[in-house]
Order: sequence, then structure tokens, then C-alpha cells
Amino acid sequence: MTPLLLIRHGATAWNAAGRIQGRTDVPLSPRGRREVAAWRLPEAWQDARWLASPLGRARDTAALLTDQPVAVDPRLGEMDWGAWEGQRLTALRAAAPEAMAQNEARGLDFRPPGGESPRDVCARLAELIAELAAAPTPVVAVTHKGVMRAALVLATGWDMLGKPPHRLQRDRAFTLKCFPDGRLELAGAPLPLAA
Repeated sequence: MTPLLLIRHGATAWNAAGRIQGRTDVPLSPRGRREVAAWRLPEAWQDARWLASPLGRARDTAALLTDQPVAVDPRLGEMDWGAWEGQRLTALRAAAPEAMAQNEARGLDFRPPGGESPRDVCARLAELIAELAAAPTPVVAVTHKGVMRAALVLATGWDMLGKPPHRLQRDRAFTLKCFPDGRLELAGAPLPLAA
């Protein structure tokens, strides 16, 4: 079993505008940088190994949080939203309400045109979890909302229908236990990062 602290990247201008980022490499906003600079990791995680998504907003968040080397792992990358990247979910729902409702009702099999499903994200995350579980060294990983949601699926069995079992807040980190079969287990309530 390997301890894992999962952190969502700091805010971007697209977050503030309600735009779907997906794999688009949108940088941290000045406000996002300030907020992350004020975050503090719990003492128990100071000597952990660091991983980050290849997207700049995650790598920059990690760099603001640690002086340790940060390895990049593409399996921590945000869900690919395909043709919907840069758009607002509210606008997509307004443009095609029935089709969007049917797609969203698919839960784990929801898929944007040309993108990936949450089930796809869960599969790549489970592969990474199994690898992490091979070594007992604690890991801090900086990632994205879609990957955090996939972690909740793997840890709780949530089917992505209805509200998630835990609220996803930017300044909170999930503490998890990684198992060799790719399973995750929540190890307590989300930890506050803001000082």
C-alpha cells in the first residue's frame, strides 16, 4: 500500500470563465499563482516523491509547492474533451439539451465528440495506481478535476451519476491509499492546503 496525496492544479483564466480546458494547455492565472503560493502541505508529505500531469498548469502548481524534482506522467493529464475544449458546459447544454442530457446520463461512459470518457480516465489512473503501489514511498501528484473525479470513482464506486461523494475544492487534497490491483481507498476527509 502506498500513500498518495492528490492535488488539483491552481486556477486559470479559463476556470474563471467557465471554459472546458481538457488537454488545452492553459497556464495558471496570476490569481491562481498567488493562491497556490499560499498553500502548505502537511508535514507528513514533505519528503514524498512528486508527480504531475504534463500540462503546464499542473507542472507550475507543483513547482510552486516543492523544491523536489517533479516527474511528469501523462496518465495524470486531464480528460480529453475533444471538440468541446474551450466551450462552456452551459452553452453546450443550451445548444442541444436533449442530446447533452442523454450523454450525461451515461455516467462513466459520457463522451465528448473526439474525446475520452471518464471510464477511459479511470483505466489510465488505475494503471498508474498499480505502479505506485509497488513502492511504499508516499507520492504527491498534481493533476486535474477529471482525474480527481476518476480517483473518487476508483475509491468509492461512484458511477458519476448525481453529485460526487466528496466536494472537489481547489484548495483541498485527497489522501488516498494505492493498492497493487489499481484500487484506491480514501484515507480520511480532504486535507486543506490553504494556510
